Amino acid sequence: MVRDFTDEPVDPDLIDRLLADALRAPSAGNSQGTEFVVLEGPDTARYWDVTLAPERREGFAWPGLLRAPVLVLPLAGEERYVARYGEPDKAATGLGAGADRWAVPYWTVDCAFATMTLLHGVVDAGLGALFFGVFDHEDAVCDALGIPDHLRPIGAVAIGHPAGESRAGRSAGRARRPVDEVVHRGRWGAGPSR
Repeated sequence: MVRDFTDEPVDPDLIDRLLADALRAPSAGNSQGTEFVVLEGPDTARYWDVTLAPERREGFAWPGLLRAPVLVLPLAGEERYVARYGEPDKAATGLGAGADRWAVPYWTVDCAFATMTLLHGVVDAGLGALFFGVFDHEDAVCDALGIPDHLRPIGAVAIGHPAGESRAGRSAGRARRPVDEVVHRGRWGAGPSR
């Protein structure tokens, strides 16, 4: 994850290709419910003006993040999923009866798959990216960007040219959990050995 960007623009055709590739991520029932709002160049200020007031920017820990020339907001919503699972070939699942019938909100899962695909594509293209949360600014961001009520941003992705070595976030020093603690073969607690 990159937190320090140059202000060098990113080719809009490259962004379009990366987004098209991201939309090839798995989608439950091929519902294809992920949407993206893309802010490029000066339009990125519309996001920052809502989430980080100008008077707070001077003390912001990651000033290079504000230079990212592209911000992408991946959006998830249940409407396409409920409608798709109400179609004849999926109706027997009962999931077309409403979002409350879904034990797992696959619209969020699928949006996360598409976002991860985007992140991998950005890195493969030689650029830097950072996924970060919208948190308590969600309503204000949605209002400012005209995002319909039935969609929620799962976060935001900054994309651009890295400015150099990026200072790691506070959580970067946390050790990874060992595989034998995480993998359970055959049943819970069985461990990873074969």
